[in-house]
Amino acid sequence: MKNNNQWNRERLLELIHPLVDQPGALLPVLHTVQNAVGYISAHSVEVIADALNLSRAEVHGVVSFYPLFRTASPGRHIVQICRAEACQALGSRQLEAHAKRRLNIDYHQTTADGEITLEPVYCLGNCACSPSVRVGDDIHGRVDSDKLDTLLDRLTTVAVEVR
Repeated sequence: MKNNNQWNRERLLELIHPLVDQPGALLPVLHTVQNAVGYISAHSVEVIADALNLSRAEVHGVVSFYPLFRTASPGRHIVQICRAEACQALGSRQLEAHAKRRLNIDYHQTTADGEITLEPVYCLGNCACSPSVRVGDDIHGRVDSDKLDTLLDRLTTVAVEVR
């Protein structure tokens, strides 16, 4: 049986291989790996660096520069609050403060139960309906603290099996 790092390396190389000859392959590779795995681990940085003939520092520098990339496994649900100017003008700063208090986490953190990761996003393209929040792939507009609470309640409701 293969050890986990060997299996992970082989899986990562399968993801990376079709992209390595592309000019500027690093960003497409990082997006592909994060979409498949959920985040960019230190092990992934090493494999990506080797595959693209880059230093680990170069890969890590790109991962740490862009707020979209995660270096830890996210929660089951990702909640993003827009921080662009239009959303800020209509209350997203108050909304993010409410979310942080409600979830008892900061940006780039995950709730203790592993359910929700809170992330900033810098434009959802929904400016006419500010402030906006993305939950998974769904964008919600005109979100206030009550609407956010309703969205969060839906994410944390767990069905209990009755016997």
